[in-house]
Amino acid sequence: MTDTAVKTGSPNQTKGDLPSSYDVNDFEVPGGRDEVWRFISLRRIRGLHNGSFDPATEANIEVKADASVKVEKLERDDERLHVAGAPVDRVAAQAWTSMPNATLVTIPANQALDEPIYITVTGAGADVTSFGGIVVSAETGSEATVVLQYTGSGTHADNVNWALGDNSKLTVVVDADWEKDAVHLGEQNAVLGRDATLRHTVSTFGGEIVRIVPRVTFTAPGGDAEMLGVYFADDGQYIENRLLVDHAFPNCRSNVMYKGALQADKNSKLPEARTCWVGDVLIRSNAQNTDTYEVNRNLVLTEGARADSIPNLEIETGEIVGAGHAATVGRFDDEQVYYLMSRGIPEGEARRLIIRGFFSEVIRKIPVESIREALEARVEDELARVNL
Repeated sequence: MTDTAVKTGSPNQTKGDLPSSYDVNDFEVPGGRDEVWRFISLRRIRGLHNGSFDPATEANIEVKADASVKVEKLERDDERLHVAGAPVDRVAAQAWTSMPNATLVTIPANQALDEPIYITVTGAGADVTSFGGIVVSAETGSEATVVLQYTGSGTHADNVNWALGDNSKLTVVVDADWEKDAVHLGEQNAVLGRDATLRHTVSTFGGEIVRIVPRVTFTAPGGDAEMLGVYFADDGQYIENRLLVDHAFPNCRSNVMYKGALQADKNSKLPEARTCWVGDVLIRSNAQNTDTYEVNRNLVLTEGARADSIPNLEIETGEIVGAGHAATVGRFDDEQVYYLMSRGIPEGEARRLIIRGFFSEVIRKIPVESIREALEARVEDELARVNL
């Protein structure tokens, strides 16, 4: 990826060719009409977009890993941190410019780790803003699971990059379990080498404002990326997932599936529950035999909540295995509810069973049992607060 200064309105061919920079000064301050910012309330992100944020502090990042895994703190200009490319928006560039250092986690070549690597980012609390950077490098032939957990409160922005060497396999679980007053904006770039496999799941139940931007780029043939997500928004919460999968080489596969639910309390004085999902898939002219599909499903459980869902496919070659997308925003399937009620299940419980099954399709794919159980418990907690 070429690092070039970006100004609003700069010409670029595709969403995969956005200019990028590590320097926040190379980006104009975004406005509410800018395409990539038009859904989020800029007034609510505490100055991350325009430099008016509270005093900056270093992010609290802890890594627990097997002794064979190398963990280093590096200066931000260290070339090893640049393996996945530079930020493509102003907030991500602000995080890079403001962080005092970044964490590099290296998984050694040709080694399969038995236990997950746990990376925990803890919010710095009120009246300060934390900025961080994490790069996870899975060397050739390695295999590992990484659990990235966000916890606590505060205002946080970061860049988290995943570099997959040839024939490596990396399973990632991003768990945004923030307190309800947290604001978090994060960009995540993943680059996949030849025959590399990425399984990337994002869970967002906590936080006041959480915006995560995963971007996947294939750098050689044979790559395989699965991007999954679950989210649940209540009053006062805004959750945005904005993805790009860039098929730049032949014989690669991608699958995207995100599922979310929203509920509101008509007596609440908080802003409406709102989510936004944008899924971009780019198939370039030399990406023959691409196989890709993306889907986003949203359940609006009560009045007074809003979900936006925008899938996009950009295809530059017809020599592909398949490409498709789907998106839905709606209430329950009445036929499913009726079927369960006809079997003697009360209506409220029938609706809860449907919601559990709705999320289970994603949650059951997570290989870490403790995370699966925690997410299932969060779904139950959400359901306990809604009148179905």
